[in-house]
Amino acid sequence: MPEVLKYIICLVTGYLIGSISNGLLMAKIKGVDLRSQGSGGTGTTNVLRTMGKLAALITFVGDLAKVIVPIVLIRIFFGTDQDWYLLSLCYGLAAVIGHCYPVYYGFKGGKGIAVTTALICATSHPMVIICGVIAFVTVVVLTRYVSVGSLVIVPWVLVLNTCVYHLHDKYFIYMLIISLLITALDYFRHRQNIVRLIHGEENKLF
Repeated sequence: MPEVLKYIICLVTGYLIGSISNGLLMAKIKGVDLRSQGSGGTGTTNVLRTMGKLAALITFVGDLAKVIVPIVLIRIFFGTDQDWYLLSLCYGLAAVIGHCYPVYYGFKGGKGIAVTTALICATSHPMVIICGVIAFVTVVVLTRYVSVGSLVIVPWVLVLNTCVYHLHDKYFIYMLIISLLITALDYFRHRQNIVRLIHGEENKLF
């Protein structure tokens, strides 16, 4: 298969699968207008606030699956290639964009953290994942803000993994650029949360 075709497949499928909103699907099943409830977001945090723990868990697992399962397939079929990590990042970037700007829902979606988390779980070294989880939980427990943990920890774990474990890969610069693009998009999608945090108006988890 031509190299360029691999990247096109990853980008197109990443966007289309990433556009599936598990939060909105769960809300439809429950008969809830998720966009008019809580923060108005379609992600796991707002599902937790409006529909409870089980619905939030299903939403989160669904968001993880739409990234982890395809990346496992990428590793199976392209695992011997040196560019499997770059292909996975391309898929992940497209999936994050699809999650945030879904073609199926008028380009109004979530904020990308769950999808970024899935990308980290599917591509990162276990030690990086463990440290990231511990740091995220610690920040959320201490601040009671999911958004703080999301912004301070999650986006940078991917960059850390790329820099530590793929520094000498021939495609490192492209890997780093994509990792930083995902981080920038996560921050951009949380810009309203940042404003609310500055003004002390952000909703606390508990």
